[in-house]
Amino acid sequence: MAQMNLVEAINAALRLEMKRDARVVVMGEDVGKAGGVFRATAGLWEAFGDDRVIDTPLSESGILGTAIGMALYGLVPVPEIQFADFIFPGYDQIVSELAKMRWRSGGEYAANMVIRSPVGGGVRGGLYHSQSPESLFIHVAGLKVVCPSNPYDAKGLLLAAIRDPDPVLFFEPKRIYRAARGEVPEGDYTVELSKAAVVRYADNVERAVTMIAWGAMLYEAIAAADMAREQGIHCEILDLRTLWPVDIESIARSVTKTGRVIVVHEAPKTCGFGAELVALVSERCFSSLEAPPLRVTGFDTPFPYALEMDYLPLAHRILPAIVETSRF
Repeated sequence: MAQMNLVEAINAALRLEMKRDARVVVMGEDVGKAGGVFRATAGLWEAFGDDRVIDTPLSESGILGTAIGMALYGLVPVPEIQFADFIFPGYDQIVSELAKMRWRSGGEYAANMVIRSPVGGGVRGGLYHSQSPESLFIHVAGLKVVCPSNPYDAKGLLLAAIRDPDPVLFFEPKRIYRAARGEVPEGDYTVELSKAAVVRYADNVERAVTMIAWGAMLYEAIAAADMAREQGIHCEILDLRTLWPVDIESIARSVTKTGRVIVVHEAPKTCGFGAELVALVSERCFSSLEAPPLRVTGFDTPFPYALEMDYLPLAHRILPAIVETSRF
């Protein structure tokens, strides 16, 4: 195995799949000679040329519309939206065309494509480069949404997403692009979509709390759990990996055991994905709950620049929620 960071793992997945499947095409702003703003596509243009690594104009609607057309003609495009904040000019293409193609054609046509995009704050990007719009896509029937937290999962999930017949939004937490490192197989493997990972099991269920997180916030949840352990509170932590379709069975299994649940995410609280998770837990596990489900999230404001680290739900904001729910 090789030691990789998140960017290197994503690059490795794209390189492997482009070698394996000649239909795979990478496209987006500066993805070619420049290798992308975060260098996730570095070296691909040199390896595969202009026909398969395409520098596009600065037009997200054009990028996504073109990619959908390519997918309908049998290619497997992997367009990159430079920042998730820039995806909104192409939102209509995704919601009105991409998500509905299989349904409207009675299964005759499928748009097999993966939209890659960096998400989240923590890199001093300000309000136009730090948003987490996952809930806007989870709400749309026909789309799958993925957000890895580590290099191993990033490569395996991206390979699985490219091979999946349905369209996938692949959100990459840029705060940990180079901070998260780990061993990654150099060969071919996949991580199954829609399966969460239990990254920490609760040793003692007497004062245990289930925490659900994904992307960069997984590490904040782990840090908060370490602090809570000093107070005798044990946390079971789930990394969702695939946000939709969500692995509700793993969530329900954990919450049934602990009786308590906290959801952590960067996006604003109101109508964030945490609200749906709390609703699903309440429906599935109501009789097992020992305390009200809690959410620790971003605030219902635009993402600030000067107060960026105050906006993010870091470990020091998660810890009081752990203590509160464990004492309920």
